[in-house]
Amino acid sequence: MTSAAMPLTELERWLQARANRHPVATSIAMLDGYAAAIVAGPVSMSPLDWICPLLAIDADAFNHGGTPEFAAISAVALRHNDISNTLSTAPDRFEPMHRRDVNGDIDPRPWCQGFYAAMQLRLSAWAPLLDAGNGNHGLLLPILLHSRDDQNRPLLGAPQSGREPNAHADIPAAVEALRQYWMPIRYAR
Repeated sequence: MTSAAMPLTELERWLQARANRHPVATSIAMLDGYAAAIVAGPVSMSPLDWICPLLAIDADAFNHGGTPEFAAISAVALRHNDISNTLSTAPDRFEPMHRRDVNGDIDPRPWCQGFYAAMQLRLSAWAPLLDAGNGNHGLLLPILLHSRDDQNRPLLGAPQSGREPNAHADIPAAVEALRQYWMPIRYAR
């Protein structure tokens, strides 16, 4: 047995097979959005606090190399570190792993739903940017436009003509802007 990271295509199948355990992510796109929010968000978190719900695993899985759970943890850690390194060294090269529909068009909803799910872990820390009166509230708009609440309703209300079609194109810059916005708070000396 090995503790190597699970390849992403295998990880997606593994997540889908665990749907009855209710992992936060049921696709690589959701996992990627979730990891991006952890990297760019307002607080540092213990990996146990965010990886366990993401994968629907027990904390004890971190102690047992050579298992599928540990291989999944390793894959998540690698993607998290890849996002962090890209945003730190070449933020203009950050690309979300969006799902594509049958026509090849980008479907940003799963990625954005993953990002929003990670926000839910520390929603009070994200509160300043959820206030529409905050001048920086717009940093979240490209993501929130494609997110739904726990009742499956659009977070920002019904889509309006012209508001959504290419909002996903602003997501990479929004993630870096969010990381820059939170950096003084997250890494206060």
